[in-house]
Amino acid sequence: MPETGEASAEAPDGDAVARLEAENASLKDRLLRALAEVENVRRRSERDLGDMRQYAVAKFAGDMLSVADNLERAVASVPKEVRESSAAVRTMIEGVELTGKEMLNVLEKHGIRKLDPVGERFDPNFHEALFEVPDPTVPSGTVSQVVEPGYAIGTRPLRPAKVGIARGGGGSRAEPTQDGRKR
Repeated sequence: MPETGEASAEAPDGDAVARLEAENASLKDRLLRALAEVENVRRRSERDLGDMRQYAVAKFAGDMLSVADNLERAVASVPKEVRESSAAVRTMIEGVELTGKEMLNVLEKHGIRKLDPVGERFDPNFHEALFEVPDPTVPSGTVSQVVEPGYAIGTRPLRPAKVGIARGGGGSRAEPTQDGRKR
């Protein structure tokens, strides 16, 4: 009879091994999935932190754009004759111009760049079309005038440039293919 007891003890051991191997495989799969999820969270956190660092100054920079615009308007409002009439006025205008340039340099240092899209194709993400100008010398959809400059921070628009768009030029919607030929 002892032989029968040994045989019956071996059979449950075979089932137990198979059950433990299946549980081991399941736990290994769960571990690998958990590790992959942790890695994804780490990458997402790094990306979000980088975005936060880059775009943290967006509100402040947006408020400073009106100051930059006002400095440009102040210089533009002084007639050329008045500028050249007095050394004191000329010096003051130069000071305001230098202040405006320094402000733009500081904005650029923090990732904010001024958009000057004249001659570029209209991009609704970075440009706000105010009017169309008939101009057969440039392709339709090309920015022909800038009413108010725009600004971008990183790859995002901070303030779109307010522009006039050319209408009626040749080659309006033709875009080059990958080999450089027009469609």
